Amino acid sequence: MNFPAFALPSASSINPARAIARIRNSKLRREVGTLTLPILVETLLVMTLGAVDTFMLSRHSDISVAAVGLANQVLSFCFLIFEVINLGTSVLCSQYLGARLRERMETVVGVSLVANLIFGLTISIALMLWAGPILSAMGLEGEALSEGTGYMRIVGAGAFVQALAMTLSAVLRSNDKPVYPMMVILIVNILNIAGNYAFIFGEFGAPKLGVNGAAISTVTARIIAMSVLFLIVFRTTIRRFPLHIFRRFPTQEFRNLMKIGLPSAGEALSYSCSQLVIAYFITRLGIEALAARTYCVNIIMYCYLFCISIAHAGAIVIGHLVGAGRWEGAYVLGKWLLKVAVGCTLSFSFITALGGTAIMGALTDNPQIIALGTAILWIDVALEVGRPVNILFVNTLQASGDVNYPFYVGLIFMWSIAVVGAYICGVAAGFGILGMWWMFTLDENIRGIVFLRRWNSKRWQHRGFAMN
Repeated sequence: MNFPAFALPSASSINPARAIARIRNSKLRREVGTLTLPILVETLLVMTLGAVDTFMLSRHSDISVAAVGLANQVLSFCFLIFEVINLGTSVLCSQYLGARLRERMETVVGVSLVANLIFGLTISIALMLWAGPILSAMGLEGEALSEGTGYMRIVGAGAFVQALAMTLSAVLRSNDKPVYPMMVILIVNILNIAGNYAFIFGEFGAPKLGVNGAAISTVTARIIAMSVLFLIVFRTTIRRFPLHIFRRFPTQEFRNLMKIGLPSAGEALSYSCSQLVIAYFITRLGIEALAARTYCVNIIMYCYLFCISIAHAGAIVIGHLVGAGRWEGAYVLGKWLLKVAVGCTLSFSFITALGGTAIMGALTDNPQIIALGTAILWIDVALEVGRPVNILFVNTLQASGDVNYPFYVGLIFMWSIAVVGAYICGVAAGFGILGMWWMFTLDENIRGIVFLRRWNSKRWQHRGFAMN
């Protein structure tokens, strides 16, 4: 990949505004744009896959939406465990391919598949056995507990399928074949929508199964996706898998996977854990608050969809710049990406808030949920000042080699402000879910300031993996 020789002078003589203006017209900007589009499409499809169950069940009942929303919170946390292996897989495969060490790359793929299969089977068994107690401990009861338990048992049973599919997708991306995972996710979305329509509402001669129908449709679509991804990998990437590598388990490659994956996934794991605790607090506020939160989370994620995409694309380009030792170019590119990410996310959030009443009214006819959801969407406009800063700099700092800093910042502020603050303001002080959302806003914006200061300090420079 050729980067422009946008010959930046010494750090002391750089004019940030002028450098950012040069980026707008440089090959770097075009490179980010080229990467952003396929990542945007894939991210959109992944988000849609997760939101389809919620939106289609809204025509079934608000109780079902609340139950499935909480169950998916637990499932999302479990799936993040697989990302520890997948993040390491992506990095090691890319490095070994660049060094033309193909056999070691194939060894990493084998170790990753075996590791995530073991993790996946363990989690599948745990979710099938303890779905009820887990959701009961989270505060669900009555009809909501029954529906959530059934959903989580069925989807949880297929956790190992998702683990393998995620690993195969990581392998294809690291081998410069990102279009295949994107197309598979598109197929999965279509199958899941059709399956939901059939099994939730009893169409096309299928039984009317409600929440369990949504779960069956989701698992079936994921099994098909995993099968197709296996076929693609063994047709395009590893035509003949070297089984001899397992005569003695390659423990060194497994250690390398964990060494890279644990700190990289640590920030996301901390966030997911904090969201589980917050979901427990919201459950105590009642089914209306939980349903409003589920609806809003699935609506709001589309507001920062572009931010996620440009952050991933920017991280790739910054990673290449860091690998080439072009630290000032990486710094200035990060500042330009920040302006684009914040501007777009804020605009989308404001437009969503303007249409909040209509959007919520299309999903539910419960006036209390509509009122709560509309108010949350307006509060979220302030939250979206800080969130894009965090999303961007978590990705770019990790790409530059500063993998531990985002984890520590998330661990400290997410738990001390978002979690503790949500309990004090929302539960103890009685301000409910709206009070909690203001604490989430405070957390996101404070972390945004901390990450911006880190980027401006340039302490992340000279930490690249290629220099070790």
